[in-house]
Amino acid sequence: MFSLADRRRAAAVFLSLAGVVALSACSESPDPGANAAQSPSASASETASSPAPSPSPSATYKPASAEGPAENVPLPVMPEEAKVESKEGLIAFARHWYDLVNYGYETGDVEPVKAVSGPDCYACESFYRGITDVYSTGGWLEGGEIEIITLDSEYKLTSEGRRQVLISVKQGDMVYWDKAGNPDPRPGDEISFLQIMELSFENDEWYVHIAESTGE
Repeated sequence: MFSLADRRRAAAVFLSLAGVVALSACSESPDPGANAAQSPSASASETASSPAPSPSPSATYKPASAEGPAENVPLPVMPEEAKVESKEGLIAFARHWYDLVNYGYETGDVEPVKAVSGPDCYACESFYRGITDVYSTGGWLEGGEIEIITLDSEYKLTSEGRRQVLISVKQGDMVYWDKAGNPDPRPGDEISFLQIMELSFENDEWYVHIAESTGE
């Protein structure tokens, strides 16, 4: 079991948003434990973001730049394989989950990740707060895409009835732009790092409980 300190480090490594949150109009509680215990719905109600609307089928995608946030970003579609309770389905869903995280970086919309993640996912909660703080104050993010290097699972049940996935990931360079158009660049990862996910299959779909760094 990871300690709270381990989870805070995992969130910082996973999201690269700690400094960004401090520069934006941060609305975090003085008590970190209180934020960690929030449910996804509670977090959303307290710091509602203003994500860009879904693009029409004919809209042209435009990546984020100094001129403004990304436009017409297509919402990742879950592959059919990711809806199956099997090792292959688990791996396909884990890849899709990271696609949703990258979508959140580009759009400020964390709802797709929140819909398939639980309140005990500490890194998820940090993701919601960080992205919301950036976009709700008129800022946006450029880059920061998470790249999956390797992903595998032994597909064994844990004592809590969950399946684990071990992922090696790297995050690219990121620029935080505030509402005035001032940049704050953040370097990406030079080497990959390991993450562990714990998921369960509930109501005919996969559900993320934990997504944290292993410290390796």
